[in-house]
Amino acid sequence: MASRTFGHVTVTTPDLDEPGLYLSRVNTLDPPRGSVRDFSYGEANLRSLDLEDTQLITGRISDLRCERVEFEALNLHGVEIVGSDLGAARWSESKLTRVVFRDCKLMGAVLHRLVLDDVLFEGCRLDFATFEKIRAAGPVVFAGCALTEATFADCDLTYAVFRDCMLTRTEFGPGRYRDTDLRGNDIAAVRGVANLSKVLIGPEQQPDLAHALVAELGISVGDD
Repeated sequence: MASRTFGHVTVTTPDLDEPGLYLSRVNTLDPPRGSVRDFSYGEANLRSLDLEDTQLITGRISDLRCERVEFEALNLHGVEIVGSDLGAARWSESKLTRVVFRDCKLMGAVLHRLVLDDVLFEGCRLDFATFEKIRAAGPVVFAGCALTEATFADCDLTYAVFRDCMLTRTEFGPGRYRDTDLRGNDIAAVRGVANLSKVLIGPEQQPDLAHALVAELGISVGDD
């Protein structure tokens, strides 16, 4: 079983190259029976992609470009999404287990009420995205991602890891951040610092966190 370790968290990832596994090329992710298994899909430019009450199990989506994306109750298990642009996707009421997003764009996306378990976002553009009521039921990692002006609202990111991410004006709203690992990021310009109770940072980040708090509270620092 494949895995990746980031700090204190190990993410179990899909092993789509294991011996005996064959991924069949499919032309649609919206089958009549509501599930797609052992699949390969992509290299497509779509005007819209709407999926509801669907399960994608063991497969790879690559080089997919969509102008409009609407996902509801779209559950993924053992899926890689690589080099794809899902734009300002609207994705709600779903569970993602052993899922990897690599080199993807979800700029301006709204992810609402997703349960994440062994999910890795790696090298993704998530600028201006909104994460609402996201729950980390297992390991969740953002590695090398751009999250400029992204917003986390009412999320449970317990034990989640952010590593080498761009967090410029990223807003952490009220939520649960116990042992959320922010080491290895520039956190001087994050917002919602007062909500980051019990997070994990490195010693060298203390001045950055203080700078962010001073800016958030509008405190003026002057000489005598």
